[in-house]
Amino acid sequence: MAGTTAGESGLLIIDKPQGVTSHDLVAAARGALHMRKVGHAGTLDPMATGVLVVGFGNATRLLNIIVEHTKTYSATVRFGQRTTTDDADGEVVPGAIAGPLPDLDAVREAVAQSFTGRIEQVPNAYSAIKINGRRAYDLARAGAEVELKARTVTVSRFDVLGTRAATAADGTPVLDMDVEVECSAGTYIRALARDLGELFGCGAHLTRLRREAVGAFRADDPRVVHAHVESRTYTNREGEQVTRNRAVFNETGPALLSHALPMFDAVRGALPIVDVGEGEARDLRFGRRIACPAHVEPGVPCAAVVPETCDVVAIVERANARELQPLTVFPAPASAH
Repeated sequence: MAGTTAGESGLLIIDKPQGVTSHDLVAAARGALHMRKVGHAGTLDPMATGVLVVGFGNATRLLNIIVEHTKTYSATVRFGQRTTTDDADGEVVPGAIAGPLPDLDAVREAVAQSFTGRIEQVPNAYSAIKINGRRAYDLARAGAEVELKARTVTVSRFDVLGTRAATAADGTPVLDMDVEVECSAGTYIRALARDLGELFGCGAHLTRLRREAVGAFRADDPRVVHAHVESRTYTNREGEQVTRNRAVFNETGPALLSHALPMFDAVRGALPIVDVGEGEARDLRFGRRIACPAHVEPGVPCAAVVPETCDVVAIVERANARELQPLTVFPAPASAH
C-alpha cells in the first residue's frame, strides 16, 4: 500500500514489544499517522508480546468486530510460584505453595478435563476490565479491594507442548510448561495459569505470553509492523525522577505506511464478504435495503464490497430472509463523487 496518506483508512498489524502498553502503541500510531482517529482491537498486558491490531480512519469501525475474533497464544506457565498479577510482572506471593510440582501427564489430563471447552474463569484483579468506569488494574494498584465475577469463556485448543525443571531467581525449584492456547475473546491466559496452579496446590503464573493471532491477523504476516521500547527519564511536578517506556516503530514515514492494510483487505480479514454492484452500493449508502444472498447467515454481520473497484460500502446484516440492511455505511471513494 505504498503511497498511503494519513487521511486514508486501514489497519496495522503490530508486533507489540514487551514493556509497553497497548495504549502506548496507539499513541505511537497517532504520531506516525498524524491522526487522532486511531484505536486497537484488544488489550495486551505490558509483559505480553505479539499481535495488536490497530485501526485508523474509517477502519476503527471494524475494531469492535475484530476484538471478538478467536485469539491464539503461546505461553510459558511456571508451576511452583504464585504472583500478585498471575504473571512475571507481579510480586511473588509467599507461602502460596502447598502441593508438589505436577508432571507432564498430570497437567495434560487436567487440561483435557477442566480447561478446554466452555469453562468459567475469574479474571485477575490486575486486568483491563472496567468497574464503574475505572480499570480494575488502576483500582488494584491504588490498594482497593477488587472482586471480579466469573465469566464463561471457550478454550477450543490447549496444547501442552512440554515441561522442564528450572530454578526461580530466589532459588525456588519450579516447573516451566510451554503451551499453545486458542480461545474466545475475553479469555485470560493468566487466569488459566493461576487456576492450574491452584488445582495442583503449588501455585503458578505466566513467565511468557505471546499473542500469535487475532482471527485472520497473524504475527507471521509479512506486513507486520515491528516496534521497540525506548526509556525516557524526566522530573515530575513533585520533583521526582520518573522513567517511562514508550513504543517506537522500527520504520517511519512511507516505509511504515507501506505495511498498512487498506480497507478492502481489512474487511476481508474482519468479516464475511458480500459482493454488490454499483447500484446496490448506492442504495446501501442511502440507507436502503438490498436483496439478501442465500449464503448470508442470520445475525452475522458482513461487509458489502464492490470487488471490481475494491470499494468497501457498508457493514450489513440480514433484515429478513429476503433483504440485507446497512448497519454502518462507509463514504464512497473520492473518484466516485
